[in-house]
Amino acid sequence: MIDFRRSSRMRHRTAIEAVHISFLLIACCVVGDSLTAQETGEATTRFVDCSLLIASEYPATWPTYPFPRFQLIHEQAIGADSAYNIDVLLIDGNTGTQLDVPPHSVMRPDLNREKSGPFGLAYTDKIEAWQFGGEACIIDVRDLLDKAPNGVSPLVLPSHIEGFEQQHRKLRLGDVVLFRSDYSDTYYRPFPEGQRYIADVVDRKSPGYPDPNPETMEFLATRGVMTLGTDSASMGPMPNLAEPTHYAGLRHGMIWTEAATNLGQLPATGAFYCMLGPKHANGPYSETRAFAVVGGDLPARLIASTRQKRAIDLSPTLAMNLPVTNPGRLAGRHRQVYLKVDFLYSPDLDMWHHTHLMDATAGTHLVSPAFALPPEGAAVEYSPEVRGWLAEYESKYGRRGLSSRTTDKVPLDWTCGDARVVDVRSLVGTTQKSAWPASPEITVDLLIADETAHGAYERDQIILFHTGHLDQHFKPTPDDKGVWLDPLTGKSEGWPALSPDAINYLHLKGVRCIGTDAPDLGGVDPRQALMTYWTLGGHDMVGVEFLYNLGSVPKDAYFLFAPTRIRDCHASPGRAIVLH
Repeated sequence: MIDFRRSSRMRHRTAIEAVHISFLLIACCVVGDSLTAQETGEATTRFVDCSLLIASEYPATWPTYPFPRFQLIHEQAIGADSAYNIDVLLIDGNTGTQLDVPPHSVMRPDLNREKSGPFGLAYTDKIEAWQFGGEACIIDVRDLLDKAPNGVSPLVLPSHIEGFEQQHRKLRLGDVVLFRSDYSDTYYRPFPEGQRYIADVVDRKSPGYPDPNPETMEFLATRGVMTLGTDSASMGPMPNLAEPTHYAGLRHGMIWTEAATNLGQLPATGAFYCMLGPKHANGPYSETRAFAVVGGDLPARLIASTRQKRAIDLSPTLAMNLPVTNPGRLAGRHRQVYLKVDFLYSPDLDMWHHTHLMDATAGTHLVSPAFALPPEGAAVEYSPEVRGWLAEYESKYGRRGLSSRTTDKVPLDWTCGDARVVDVRSLVGTTQKSAWPASPEITVDLLIADETAHGAYERDQIILFHTGHLDQHFKPTPDDKGVWLDPLTGKSEGWPALSPDAINYLHLKGVRCIGTDAPDLGGVDPRQALMTYWTLGGHDMVGVEFLYNLGSVPKDAYFLFAPTRIRDCHASPGRAIVLH
């Protein structure tokens, strides 16, 4: 959350604003409760999670054959064989809250068919970062909920859009049009109740979810709208308008969120809405994390950036020929490699629908406190080597912590904030070859020197360490060994990594989230890395790892990252961008 207590002047201004807000709320009670949150002028900033929780007992995946079911595999738990909680995901891009991009329905230009077009190549890894966000414009269609026969969707018509425009303003480029029916809020439940969400509609046992028809999509295209969302299970009306509606919007280059939730917590206009998902190569869709920012000055700042297309992508692409997963130093110690698994061929698109099997730390990802810390009450028996490291750690830093904070329990405002890039490239080449495998250490002295040169770190800043490692070494096979394998095996120097003392220093400064454009925050020395993660988790701090392009981040940038919302996952993939 935004800290409004940084100075006495700020406290005084906030107090005055609070009085104004109180009078305004009283006035609202007198005239009725129909005013939106934006119209009542929320003074403080809050983040609203618009994503469904992904778990195996929820209707998170499309239920018809042969779509694969989501699986979270706790491959390794903290104990004698592992110092970390290691998770593997089997996750289809149509899981939970999801992102659709044009190739979902638009054919590749080289096919030269009726539905071919240039947007047939606009995969998830090709969409420009500015299009993922904008000003939320809520089209209230709650009156349509369940107002149709079984298996049939009530239709959102152009007249619904016109009604919004008459009440608020004309839609335009940079708006994110969100259809609010409260469908996900009402029907996304654990099984067996969860059958009502999609399966009962497919089986014509229950009314369909409200959705726009093709004419509505064409109408929005005339307004220049490029980003949409729905809190229905899909953007496609049942039973036979799903593809026509998809194509009507996607052919114009639109992208959208499906299966959003909590849209009722957003004002009709004025909130910033964003959807960020893993950057799968040639992906026609992707699991995503949708959220909104409401109140205060921040939404307007972020909206202005997206309208002016001032956005920078900080996540490398995920692909099978790229070094996105830790290969381990020794045999049998590698993480699950990133795999694209085809399961259904679409002859109309000449494309395979696919899922992914991958380590939860593949590509840009979040590590939670529970990644390296056991929960309260857990009986942990480390290996003798790690027990020695723990004794050394606790003699210097005090008791190692405990945590049950998995990635789904990390608040969104912890991983979003003003970006502060710390250039540590001067450390590259400072270790002795005879000591490899070794990583240069990011020390407290280096942090103090950076503050002396560029100003003090501030509470809730996102501190991003620019090592240049991925910028230099992230290459496809066979030239991929510079990212992980050569540093881990001592054939080249490791990437700069944080010391526990440096994390302690940042904690004292009020920093919650640390990022790096290196493979991880810990470095190539397993002892030092574990102590780094113990310290990070012990302070209830989180890390965003495997970024790139940090050299392009300007001083006034705002960092946005949100992990895929998977219950009980100790790390989780996502995408990072900055708006400036």
